[in-house]
Amino acid sequence: MSRNYWITESELDVQEVVTIVTRRSAGAINTFIGTVREWTGDKKTLYLEYEAYRPMAEKKLAEIGQEIERRWPDAETAIVHRIGHLEISDIAVIIAVSTPHRADSFEASRYAIERIKEIVPIWKKEHWENGEQWIGNQKETVEGAPTEEEFK
Repeated sequence: MSRNYWITESELDVQEVVTIVTRRSAGAINTFIGTVREWTGDKKTLYLEYEAYRPMAEKKLAEIGQEIERRWPDAETAIVHRIGHLEISDIAVIIAVSTPHRADSFEASRYAIERIKEIVPIWKKEHWENGEQWIGNQKETVEGAPTEEEFK
């Protein structure tokens, strides 16, 4: 596990992630906190299950951090994503980005969540009142459970 980028089954602590990026040169710390919502369209969600290929997911989170550092050289980033069983309102992901100025912090944080959805191998199983379904990627454009091949 990287000091700044990790996957965990434990509850997430916002202050822990913010502390990682806190530094004297930062005038802004932006946090993004992704939570489990109750309604997806007209479907009432009971709970979610997340699975990840942890070594690759953590590598991809760190890659996003490196992309942010190249684009915003003064940025410090930390990202943690939870896997396992999550109830409504549980925190699924925390992104913290510190920069000398607020605009860069906002932009880098938005960049991070969009890249997570694009490249990090995390799958979500939604459990509704009337059924369940694996969402095959974070952008919710592919259905299906992760395959054994994806975990290699």
